[in-house]
Amino acid sequence: MSTQKKAAKTYEIDMCSGPLFSKIILFSIPLMLSGILQLLFNAADIVVVGRCAGSESLAAVGSTSALINLLINLFMGLSVGTNVLVARYFGARQEGELSDTVHTSMVVAAVSGVILIAVGFLVSEPILTMMGTPENVLPLSVIYMKIYFVGMPATLIYNFGSAVLRGVGDTRRPLYYLFIAGVVNIILNLFFVIVCSMGVAGVALATVISQCISAFLVVLCLLRTDSMYRLELRKLRIEKHKLFGIIRIGFPAGLQGAVFSVSNVLIQSSVNSFGSVAMAGNTAASNIEGFIYTAMNALYQTALSFVSQNYGVGNDKRIARIMWYCEGLVLVIGAALGAGALLAGRQLLSIYNSEPEVIQYGMNRMWVICTTYYLCGMMDVMVGGLRGVGFSVPPMIVSITGACGFRIFWIYTVFAMNRSLRTLYISYPVSWALTGGVHLICYLLIRNRQKRRKAWAAAIQ
Repeated sequence: MSTQKKAAKTYEIDMCSGPLFSKIILFSIPLMLSGILQLLFNAADIVVVGRCAGSESLAAVGSTSALINLLINLFMGLSVGTNVLVARYFGARQEGELSDTVHTSMVVAAVSGVILIAVGFLVSEPILTMMGTPENVLPLSVIYMKIYFVGMPATLIYNFGSAVLRGVGDTRRPLYYLFIAGVVNIILNLFFVIVCSMGVAGVALATVISQCISAFLVVLCLLRTDSMYRLELRKLRIEKHKLFGIIRIGFPAGLQGAVFSVSNVLIQSSVNSFGSVAMAGNTAASNIEGFIYTAMNALYQTALSFVSQNYGVGNDKRIARIMWYCEGLVLVIGAALGAGALLAGRQLLSIYNSEPEVIQYGMNRMWVICTTYYLCGMMDVMVGGLRGVGFSVPPMIVSITGACGFRIFWIYTVFAMNRSLRTLYISYPVSWALTGGVHLICYLLIRNRQKRRKAWAAAIQ
């Protein structure tokens, strides 16, 4: 075995045999740290701009997050399809199918990134205006968005490349690459904002450069490996059947994320109506909560990859254990981190902005979200299990109806009758609880149906 192949093996995880709980921990911890590093890109933007450029600049950066997520989630969701297919083919040791999936995925990532540049430039100002972004914030928000979207090809290439590595059990190398990019991002933030006085344009440019670095490193990793998932430039093309497979699983995930973002855009629009100070507090609190969500989302990614590999080899009993472990872990992590963030809330919020009114607005949000955030994590893990066994449309329908539709209904009914930020924030935990319960029912029904089909197929052989 070559040195490069041995090195690749040290990063891969056999999810289909051996001790399960320890492998879930080994897989999920680098994912949590990777997600936290990605958030530090935005956190560095927000902290630097909030401390050095004022609350208006902080509100400008924060007001774009819901819209950015709306525009990129559809394409980012396609990487879920890559993750599932790579894990399935890797678990079944189908080298040709795996190679076609890798090369199709990287072409899709590059093309989607270019499309997003055009979309970001065309729609940023009109949609931010429709969202009711205050006039004193709007020009800064538009500048930030346009520069940010220049880095979309790099963002998608990194995420699709990381999805390939996650599919084979490697969550450590993406962590290393993000650490390098994150350090560069923070240094450039300070340089562009403090030394060059570039404000929101500086933090956006720093983010784009760091995204390019992480994309370069993950592509280099795929080019240099000797394993089944090796990337070869001469093989870069779209294989129709693999594209359809990625879309079949990833498009519903992306559409779900995009529709979720629609509800978040409406909520952001409602927050905007309370003024720039409320927007700044909401932005800071949302960023803190993002670290909790990222830690929980690592268990969603874990369930997705582990279930996919075991589904590829037909290991049903192991799939059930995976789901129990992931649900238990996400409950503990979500509850513990939520409580910790709430207890240290004022100190954490003061990192972003020292104005007492901004901090109080942030605390008002955190009292509602942080005490119930584990419900969101449990809901997402169930979605990961469903997608891992090849069902992506049912969780999309349930999520769009139960979470997004419910929040929109809440805004135009309950919030309309009692216009307060607390009323607005309560829509989150209520929607998580309702949607998570329906996901659980769907998962149990689908798994029972699959078991009956296998039993019937075995009986007629």
